[in-house]
Amino acid sequence: MRIRTAGVVTALALALAAAGCSSGGDPETPSSAAPAGAGGKLVIWGDDKRAAALKPFADKFGQENGVTVEVQAISKDQQTTFVTASQQGSGPDVMVGAHDWIGNLVQNGAIDPVQLTAEQQQGLAPNAVKAVTFNGQVYGVPYATENLALIRNTKLAPEAPATMEDLVATAKKLRSGKKASELLCLQVGQNGDAYHAYPLFSSAGGYLFGTAANGDYDKNDLGIAKPESIAAFQKIRALGEKGDGALKRSITVENSIATFTAGKCAYLVSGPWAVTDVKKAKIAYDISVVPGFAGAKPAQPFLGVQSFYVAAKGKNKALAQEFVTNYVTTPELAVALYQAEPRPPVLTAAYDQVKGADPDLAKFVEAGKNAVPLPAIPEMASVWDPFSKAESAVVGGADPKTALTAAAKTISGQIKS
Repeated sequence: MRIRTAGVVTALALALAAAGCSSGGDPETPSSAAPAGAGGKLVIWGDDKRAAALKPFADKFGQENGVTVEVQAISKDQQTTFVTASQQGSGPDVMVGAHDWIGNLVQNGAIDPVQLTAEQQQGLAPNAVKAVTFNGQVYGVPYATENLALIRNTKLAPEAPATMEDLVATAKKLRSGKKASELLCLQVGQNGDAYHAYPLFSSAGGYLFGTAANGDYDKNDLGIAKPESIAAFQKIRALGEKGDGALKRSITVENSIATFTAGKCAYLVSGPWAVTDVKKAKIAYDISVVPGFAGAKPAQPFLGVQSFYVAAKGKNKALAQEFVTNYVTTPELAVALYQAEPRPPVLTAAYDQVKGADPDLAKFVEAGKNAVPLPAIPEMASVWDPFSKAESAVVGGADPKTALTAAAKTISGQIKS
């Protein structure tokens, strides 16, 4: 799987020599060039929706470059599957996935920096470029952003709540009037959900990792068991099953959107991926920021960035660089990916093209103005499960200090091992 044709090896060597090791590059330096008729096969992996959207463009790219292009759908566990396949020499040339994979992928030697020119970077949303930058190098070509927002059934709740307390008060009135059965559709589940809990956690002063002077996350400053994080979980507990009942373990990834679209709750905390189902259900809705706690900080959702990666052990790396830098950055492909799943495009030209026909885009962007990029450091992989389980326990009534101290111990042990 690691043998390459001489022509592709030469093309890659020339591309890397021209672009240098820096992912920023000289504004006058073209990105890596793959000659037409280079031969071989380019393999692209993505999830089901993106794979379907990519196929016609991949076919066109293959015709223009004299190569066969295969787009393969990986339905679940995309990151783990990619890392395993990369280590076995059976992975793709291009991978599509979330930006917070980057630290783990770099640590496992699974991806190369991408060779975007300065001009190409200027055509992309700055926060997205920052999210795919790791150790000073750009490791992915971002194409869409995503963040959580509050999706509201306007028939039940005409006004956007200013605070979480306002939301709960209105939701309780709806429940007592038998207009809704749940206060809030925010997925928790038996194992918790750190991603969906984070806006409330951050509003109440909690943090996962501190930041260094340059703004990068500091793996040595784990905030999970710090006093401010414990205080944040006290507020989350008050919203839980032994408190207001706004947060419940019975609201899960499988049923949170469906419960909202069935009219059983007026408020849903979710992302752009939920809008299709909301529209199908013909729910009158609006989108606004996730409200924070009264007198506390604004809620900060995570900013996620969907990106294209060049596999470090792919067979056709020169063509992979050509595809992600010069093809993915075209408005036509960015719009097609948006149409497959309506997330705000990172490419400014594509965003400008679609925003007029979709007012939801601007609302999600506005709801994400305060968003912080998901930590892409490898240590973040040790956080998700213990933190999420601590959240679930606290929502169920457990003591926040006990739950978070145990989670921090587990996370610290995994980071050091």
